[in-house]
Amino acid sequence: MKELSHLDEKGQARMVDVTAKAPTLRRAVARGKVRMRPETAALIQEGGIPKGDVFATARIAGIMAAKKTGGLIPLCHPLELTGIEILFSCDAAAGEVAIEAKVKTVGRTGVEMEAMTAVGAAALTIYDMCKAVDREMVLTDIRLMTKEGGKSGAFVRREPTV
Repeated sequence: MKELSHLDEKGQARMVDVTAKAPTLRRAVARGKVRMRPETAALIQEGGIPKGDVFATARIAGIMAAKKTGGLIPLCHPLELTGIEILFSCDAAAGEVAIEAKVKTVGRTGVEMEAMTAVGAAALTIYDMCKAVDREMVLTDIRLMTKEGGKSGAFVRREPTV
């Protein structure tokens, strides 16, 4: 089993020193979902949520959160992100909004946490904007889909097909 890089020789938490690593292009894609009543999803699609444009606000929240990940997750490095894209797809009949975050940088460490943080903040924003009409929404399935760059190489999630 691989040793945990965030622990020192005494087992205490530490931030990994990436000084000697060469900067390379790093990319990560994360996804998640917000499940809700079909009526709520339809309201989002129609622009009928009283607080305003749900996707525009959630997109901004996701971007802002990705940029702040180093301040939110205790041992994450603060990174200069060079690209962040937040995408939404809404299936009103199923009562589901899917969120995808694509994050990239040229740096010494990856952007997986930034991508997942972006998805989480976007999902929380959707909940916040829609809670007046549906308090039973569920934020679910936040996960890393792909990552590229760095010494450990590429990762591609293999999800079962239905």
